[in-house]
Amino acid sequence: MNKPLAGRRILLVEDEMMLVELIESLLYDLGSQSVSTAATVRQGLDLIGRQVFDAAMLDVNLSGETSFAVADALAARGIPFLFSTGYGIDGLTERFRDRPVLRKPFQYEELSDMLESLLA
Repeated sequence: MNKPLAGRRILLVEDEMMLVELIESLLYDLGSQSVSTAATVRQGLDLIGRQVFDAAMLDVNLSGETSFAVADALAARGIPFLFSTGYGIDGLTERFRDRPVLRKPFQYEELSDMLESLLA
């Protein structure tokens, strides 16, 4: 099986616990060395300040708050990231329209392909 995330450290910012567990499992399946999770912007920013990540996956809407502050912090550090949302590109502000968007619900292969190209 292809392990495109072999040895990679991933930040997952998602507020729905069932999705966190599912995505975390998929990321480990893809070979991730570690997956750190945050359910809020504050938790995400705290993790970015304390750890090094190879890539990140951000839910756009975190209980009514957008993850754009986390995206800004990742961009400032040069860490590649993608957005995960049910709204598609329409859920993004103009400054993030060039970032990859994984539309919910997504398939395992879509997640794998998008992360592989993000880290290429």
